[in-house]
Amino acid sequence: MSHSRTSTTSVDYESVDEAYLDKRKLKKGAAGWILLASLGVSYVISGDYAGWNFGLAAGGFGGMLVATILMAIMYTAMVLSIAELSSSLPTAGGGYSFARRAFGPWGGYVTGTAILLEYAIAPAAIAIFIGGYVNELIGLNGPLVYAVFYAVFVGIHLWGAGEALKIMMGITALAVIAILVFVVGMLPHFDPANLFDISVNTGALGASAFLPEGFIGIWGALPFAIWLFLAVEGVPLAAEEAGDPGRDMPRGIITAMLVLLVFGACVLLLAPGGAGAAAMSEHAAPLVGALQAVYGTDSWAAGFVNLVGLAGLIASFFSIIYGYSRQTFALSRAGYLPRWLSVTGGRKVPFLALIVPGAIGFLLSLTGKGDLMITMAVFGATISYAMMTLSHILLRRREPELERPYRTPGGILTSGVAFVLAIVAFLSTFVVSVEAALWSAVFYAIMLAYFGFYSRHHLVAQAPEEEFEAIALAERELDEQAETSPKQA
Repeated sequence: MSHSRTSTTSVDYESVDEAYLDKRKLKKGAAGWILLASLGVSYVISGDYAGWNFGLAAGGFGGMLVATILMAIMYTAMVLSIAELSSSLPTAGGGYSFARRAFGPWGGYVTGTAILLEYAIAPAAIAIFIGGYVNELIGLNGPLVYAVFYAVFVGIHLWGAGEALKIMMGITALAVIAILVFVVGMLPHFDPANLFDISVNTGALGASAFLPEGFIGIWGALPFAIWLFLAVEGVPLAAEEAGDPGRDMPRGIITAMLVLLVFGACVLLLAPGGAGAAAMSEHAAPLVGALQAVYGTDSWAAGFVNLVGLAGLIASFFSIIYGYSRQTFALSRAGYLPRWLSVTGGRKVPFLALIVPGAIGFLLSLTGKGDLMITMAVFGATISYAMMTLSHILLRRREPELERPYRTPGGILTSGVAFVLAIVAFLSTFVVSVEAALWSAVFYAIMLAYFGFYSRHHLVAQAPEEEFEAIALAERELDEQAETSPKQA
């Protein structure tokens, strides 16, 4: 490795040789747009099975409905924005690379860290929920179950990206079939009156049968509405493994979002509409509970969705492991995180970026606090949403000549709507858990300290996300030399 160094006002770059990047290559062409769409759905699909329904307790059906519409608008606008960004800047850094281009190293690092907070912690929470499902099926739960699932699914990712994504697609297909069975089973039993059976809090401002907790219920339901879409933004993390990212990325992520909008509408309407909003508001497995309410506890439909519902949790667990590994890989390759984390083996898989966060996630799962970790993940997610959508706005203004194979409909108006709603969503999470906010702040303080005191002085000039900055820096140095040369003459 060469030790030549260049500096900007805030960071220092070190130049590396070709061997450095040769040891850090992903498998190009492992994912087409259909696999990418499947990845987007699998990131999120566990949210259709559990978690969203607690929004019914927070705001009643009306509060949850309004919150879901607002978050659906935010996610759709954001997906259209990052579809453009991922086609223009197709690297494994995803949101970090977008913000890096728009804001510089600090902005890129803050965004990448937010995504890492979301993606590294969410699998720990999902592992706890998987333990609950396994306990219902075979009576086993706890650390052994968490360890087995982490070992098996990290192991499959170590096998290879193409193989892992195809297996993930199969698991996701099972989870989708279970949702379709739920929809077909519940449609004949839908009764609008069931949506409004939660008792009205007469002391709340604006309280009614539609908004039993009043207007504040909409605010309280927002974090749970997020669970119906959380993590779809991770599709661009597969950019370097896509066959034609300029075409495949927009197709994949937009298709995934359309599917998730349909699923979200179905579960929100049919579970409380068939079994009652009050009964569903605190149910651990609302889809299963709704089917049991109308067909009986021993019905084949409820049993099928209960069994295959585990596939929904596994799909999100499996795919988010993929997401955290690619975010860790990109930040490490560029020097923001320890460089050894980005080394890839013979199968072009970043094995340490899979294993190290996986080990940390397993240790976090031992706390058993799934709700706390999900809320922390939402904190990280909403920060990254604000940064990514603002990146779209800034790059449209600053770099109009940037090649954009796909252009966001509505331009900066679309990303502006997403940005405002992301700020609202971030603030709403404080209603849910101040403890999660404090733990998130501790995580951020540690990560920012590492960057401020060490890694910003050791960034890699040839990393894809940093290369344009290194070129611009070299051009500035040449201009400065050209200006001083005539004076010296």
